[in-house]
Amino acid sequence: MSAKLRIVVADDERPARSFLVALLRSFEDVQVIGEAKSGMEAVALIEGEKPDLALLDWQMPELDGIGVVRMLRKEAMPLVAFVTAYDEFAVKAFEVNAVDYLLKPVDKARLRETVNRAQERIEHAEIVTEQASRVTAAIDAYEASARLPYLQRMPIRQREEVLIVPMNQIASIVADGELLHVSTVKNERYTINHRLKDLEQRLDPNQFVRLGRGTLANLDLITKVSVMPGGTHVALLSTGQELPVSRLQSRVLRERFLKL
Repeated sequence: MSAKLRIVVADDERPARSFLVALLRSFEDVQVIGEAKSGMEAVALIEGEKPDLALLDWQMPELDGIGVVRMLRKEAMPLVAFVTAYDEFAVKAFEVNAVDYLLKPVDKARLRETVNRAQERIEHAEIVTEQASRVTAAIDAYEASARLPYLQRMPIRQREEVLIVPMNQIASIVADGELLHVSTVKNERYTINHRLKDLEQRLDPNQFVRLGRGTLANLDLITKVSVMPGGTHVALLSTGQELPVSRLQSRVLRERFLKL
């Protein structure tokens, strides 16, 4: 193929992103046309630059690799390869019919195989809309089959006891590194050691909504979303708790939940 393969890389961890970009730049038939440090940046970059191939980190806060694919317009869908640190996610990524998947730390020879696969698909003039439809349909099938039951109660260890808190009694969950601060409707506060991303997958999205990179809130308890000076947003809960809302999630709230 005479033209260079145009690639964008999306990963929220700078060292991993820089390492991958350095490997790609060692290939003479590849051109890295942009880097994104978040899912939303990836969407804007892909739709603006229209790359041949997007290398997407499987797990990114706020909008992960699958979320990026879902937000892309079909006509802007490039070939996709997921990058992940976890083998189980790599297998799932392959099952959703991406071009390929790469395990971190990425091996140069393995990356070369991914680039070759992308070039072969482009040389065979694969129709972009067909690629988009196949990937999104496969993601739907994967998510339906992989979904665990939503939590009805949350176990919270307190010294030698384990409290069982019904999910409808939980007002908010705020991440602080590896810790999660859980607030209840009675303004009780607990701290647990868990990853927010993993917990979110077990929560009913019609009950809990993400307000920002590290915050989930009980949708039934949100009484008001206010626009603050500077264009930021704040959600007020019926418990009196005020939580910041990212620009992306404020848009999601308006579109999904705050319209008649």
